[in-house]
Amino acid sequence: MRWSLLLFAVMLPGTAAAEMPDVAQSNWRYDEDWTGLRALPKSGDDPWWRVAKYQPLHADGSGYASFGLELRARYEGFRGNLWGGGDAPDDSYLWLRAIPHMDVHAGPLRAFVQPILAMARGVGAGDGPADATGIDMLQAFADLDLPLGENAHITVRGGRAFIPLGSERLVGTRYGPNVPQAFDGVRLSLRYQGVQADLIGVKPVAPGPDDFDDRTSSTKRLRGVYATVPVADGLAVDAYWLDYRNEAARFVQAVANEKRRTYGVRIFGARGRWAWNWEAMLQRGHFGSARIRAWSLATETAYRFEDAPFAPRMRLRANIASGDDNPTDNSLGTFNPMFPKGKYFGELSPIGPYNIANIHPSIDFDLSGGVSFDLAGVAYWRASRRDGVYEVPGQLLRTGAANARFIGAQTEAVLGWQVSSVFSVGLSASLFLPGGFIRETGRARTIGMVGFETMMRF
Repeated sequence: MRWSLLLFAVMLPGTAAAEMPDVAQSNWRYDEDWTGLRALPKSGDDPWWRVAKYQPLHADGSGYASFGLELRARYEGFRGNLWGGGDAPDDSYLWLRAIPHMDVHAGPLRAFVQPILAMARGVGAGDGPADATGIDMLQAFADLDLPLGENAHITVRGGRAFIPLGSERLVGTRYGPNVPQAFDGVRLSLRYQGVQADLIGVKPVAPGPDDFDDRTSSTKRLRGVYATVPVADGLAVDAYWLDYRNEAARFVQAVANEKRRTYGVRIFGARGRWAWNWEAMLQRGHFGSARIRAWSLATETAYRFEDAPFAPRMRLRANIASGDDNPTDNSLGTFNPMFPKGKYFGELSPIGPYNIANIHPSIDFDLSGGVSFDLAGVAYWRASRRDGVYEVPGQLLRTGAANARFIGAQTEAVLGWQVSSVFSVGLSASLFLPGGFIRETGRARTIGMVGFETMMRF
């Protein structure tokens, strides 16, 4: 309770009124560049954030340190969770987390450290790995950055870190839930004239419920190559190969050793009022003795009416991820997103991108003063009638013993307020109406969820 009160007290808007420079901040924090503060003249009444965000270690600027902190409190309340079939269908709980970080640069060397304190209060089904981890090390890595001639650099990174690849459809940070997903291993990045290629060899971190008990997974690993190439103004292409291993994978067929390779291409960019993010993925490999033959297509296209009141943006997402057509044959057709971003289809995401086809229109408005409003609807079908539906982390929710293809429809509204450069508030309300498949395979209550979040991040 003491930590709960402390987090709420620190996150009051009055404590976050000071405005910081317009520096792009990310969920993983290590890409933030505060060296622009080096050129600003110093005075005796510098704002509090300047000392924290840029602290020179050498007079010539070759070494510096930067500090930051995220405090988040998030409430989620459910009615009919998992359509009434979960361990605690009517549940409400509070997530609390504090994530400080320190970033130290000394010439070509760099060290980044980010511990985490993540707690949950009132989870009816018991805390899971995405709910709480006590005090632990979320990220801790070292970089060596070396020039390779003109306009080329290679960076070698070793340790524990986030690995957000592309739009995080396959490898993400799981930032929405309380405990993000980190990886232990090595990442090598080559950059040349806007082109970046990453080679990775990592294992996911498995969070434990107590202090300092997060461990490298003993059953999963990920290797691969991921490249981003700018093609034209406002247009870029990602191409990648990912090799995934899971010694205890579970699908409708069985539990077995999974060896899966993913080949993918992503085309993304923006031009004028249009923006797009389209991705195609093909998977091959083996699940036990069965062959893996899976695939997915994911599209997102947006158009903003800049001259209309509140500058509305219309967005249409359409996705399909293959399912297994015959659980008794020697082939597995279920697509596996491996380590996808958390809250994949919205604030309420009871199902993940396995064996689904969906259409997801939305509209968002800029109400000025840092206030935004989003409204979305999603309809879901099973890609294969012989396969089931899965949670975002991959657990099987319902088996495929039903004829109906329609899973259900979801509607969601999100109101956000960026109070200042360091403080934000969010409120969401969601409903998921069960379709024929859910009614045929068990309890079929409508899921209702409300969420409220406050965050301070600098």
